Amino acid sequence: MSTRFPSMRLWRAALASAAVLTAGPAAAGNISSEYTKLVAERDCSVVSAAGEEGGDWANLVCNGYRGFPVMIAYSDLRESLHYGFPPAGDLAPRWESFGGFNSTGDTIEWRIETDDDGPLPFATIHRWTISRGDGDGEVQVLVVEKVALPGGEGCVVGYVVATGNGSANEQAREVADGFARDFACFVDPPEIRKGSVELPQTYVAQQ
Repeated sequence: MSTRFPSMRLWRAALASAAVLTAGPAAAGNISSEYTKLVAERDCSVVSAAGEEGGDWANLVCNGYRGFPVMIAYSDLRESLHYGFPPAGDLAPRWESFGGFNSTGDTIEWRIETDDDGPLPFATIHRWTISRGDGDGEVQVLVVEKVALPGGEGCVVGYVVATGNGSANEQAREVADGFARDFACFVDPPEIRKGSVELPQTYVAQQ
């Protein structure tokens, strides 16, 4: 895995590109999905990290969709992800995860709205695997997050339990399309959808 810092020139170029995408009034457009792969060893740069003696944690910046980065914070066999541009340039945005040990899949679904100004991502859907911690195996959850535009916020919008839920993918898209764009981060409560399996305990760090 690379240990270099992300190129500031590329970072600023991505910000400028996103600013162009978000500039000017636009009518509502068509909504579709795009998919990107995320393999940390290939797609990410380490911003800061410590080994086991330092707490075994790391902050990474990764390739996302068309210049929109993905940030991964890792600590104690748990992850927290942020999609889009970090608030005030903070490369370790607020921690949002689950209480149990967890990991994310290698495919991110981006919900895209396309209008006269071009495509703009407004939400992501990402599959998480969470340990029950009681010897009963794991639970899969589709986590819906708001994509942070430059100067805006990104956060969890909703949780859709995929285990025991045959319509989880459709429900996750409904949550993304219905809630993400107007969602007030850390003010509005996340939307929760489930089938026959309860949502694992979630955790959001206080500011």
